[in-house]
Amino acid sequence: MFTGIVKEVGTIAAVQQRCGGLRLRVHHAASETFSSLSIDESVSVSGACQTVVAAGNGWFEVDTVEETLLKTTLGSLRSGMPVNLERALRPIDRLGGHFVLGHVDCVGEVSKVLELGSSREIWIGYPVGFSAYMVSAGSIAIDGISLTVARLGESSFAVAIIPFTFAHTTISRLSPGSMVNLEFDILGKYVARQFNTASPVSRIDEAWLRDNGF
Repeated sequence: MFTGIVKEVGTIAAVQQRCGGLRLRVHHAASETFSSLSIDESVSVSGACQTVVAAGNGWFEVDTVEETLLKTTLGSLRSGMPVNLERALRPIDRLGGHFVLGHVDCVGEVSKVLELGSSREIWIGYPVGFSAYMVSAGSIAIDGISLTVARLGESSFAVAIIPFTFAHTTISRLSPGSMVNLEFDILGKYVARQFNTASPVSRIDEAWLRDNGF
């Protein structure tokens, strides 16, 4: 589990085909945040939860399987491209964002990037089938970044980007046509599931109660 607070922007160093999947090597600053990264640990790579299969000083590798490639943008990564990185949440950590599982729901497409003086507003389109999970002022993870939904359209939404987020994540590279990984708020998904699951019709009514001696 993650919080959507990106700790570092890493760089894809190598992409290797592995049957139907990929082996990705990611370079990162050998800082305190990532220096102790170990094999079998989970790490968020641009919003997708991946398992570290090899690690060294300033680098780690993950195996990206077919299901992940189907639902995310990781299949389009090439050497030299930047990725947002976050280590898994520890029980003692502060929750600066929201609960992010690293389980990407779908890929969205940037439609507009608006300059608003001190901030930027980014509009992103997404498959309309996920609209039940979206609420104004709710949480959304974009390429692993915890953000707040500022505006809602029919099958699109906007987020406001503060200068710090713009400077310290890959969101600064987005432009119309860019594809991004989207993970909707887990709480919203469970609530929507409950509402969409038909409850069985109860046989208990006034006549049933009377017939059974109540």
